[in-house]
Amino acid sequence: MTDTGPLVEPETVPDWLQTLVKRTADLDPGHFGWPDHVPPDSARPAAVLILFGDGEPGPDVLLLRRAENLNSHPGQVAFPGGSLDDVDRGPVDAALREAVEEVGLRPEGVRPVARLPELHVPHSGFRVTPVVAHWTEPSPVAPMDPGETASVARVPLSSLTDPENRVRVRLSSGMAGPAFLIPGMLVWGFTGGLLAGLLELGGWARPWNRADVRELDAAWRTVEEADDIGLGRT
Repeated sequence: MTDTGPLVEPETVPDWLQTLVKRTADLDPGHFGWPDHVPPDSARPAAVLILFGDGEPGPDVLLLRRAENLNSHPGQVAFPGGSLDDVDRGPVDAALREAVEEVGLRPEGVRPVARLPELHVPHSGFRVTPVVAHWTEPSPVAPMDPGETASVARVPLSSLTDPENRVRVRLSSGMAGPAFLIPGMLVWGFTGGLLAGLLELGGWARPWNRADVRELDAAWRTVEEADDIGLGRT
């Protein structure tokens, strides 16, 4: 198994996922907007599971919203994931284990298909390996611990690629990063950057207004108002 790139033959995944798997070969962190540098020894290894499924309205991806009372990243939308433990044989094991613990995923229905380059996240002190997987046999998912996870959603790629749902959010550093306006879920930060890069990589991205830059609070109000008027959570 290679450190990064496809873990399976691309021709063995669904047609809509093949381009993404092929293009994971020879990627560098710069594709996702990350600087290509060696993280410090103090950075803790972690992994996230980017789980694509064949949903009712078309392909989708699994996201969760963190509980509001957490000390770290409260209310933020994320992929299932966390730190590598001693029991894990590597990032793939860790990503699957965390998904089981967080959303009750059945791992036997998940096929890891690619590993992305390790991304150093300085503000949280992690070096994160994203693991791309195909949900071959979807299982029911829900927050396993409401104190940690507020909600879980299978978000259609068509919602993420809709130009009306794409903006840039101004971060505390003053820089603006990609974000997605989904009813009840604002996807931004690390997860937003990863998703934006994956949509480009998979050939799914559509032109959108990159000049639409919003403050974080304003973007949150937009998704909360959409939820309140009955559009529901994706």
